[in-house]
Amino acid sequence: MLHFWAPHLDPAHPDDCTQPERYAIRLLERGTFLAVGPDGQSLAEVDSWREAHLFHAHEAAIRAARELNREGRGPVDVVKVEIDLEARGSAGA
Repeated sequence: MLHFWAPHLDPAHPDDCTQPERYAIRLLERGTFLAVGPDGQSLAEVDSWREAHLFHAHEAAIRAARELNREGRGPVDVVKVEIDLEARGSAGA
């Protein structure tokens, strides 16, 4: 079972991460990214990191990528995405 959630530094406000970077998982062979599927339990391939599931913690992204690779669903890698917290949505990979 994949665990996409990891505790943040402030558990009282788990959605308010102050770090400007996020991490996405990219499928190396196709250059696509992974997102949580519409059912909330499966994975879906998406073309852009903007549509991908973004991890707040590098360790959580690495853990998920290792698990996907171990299960033969890779090869995948973790990509760091810089997010402008002031603009809320503009970012670069």
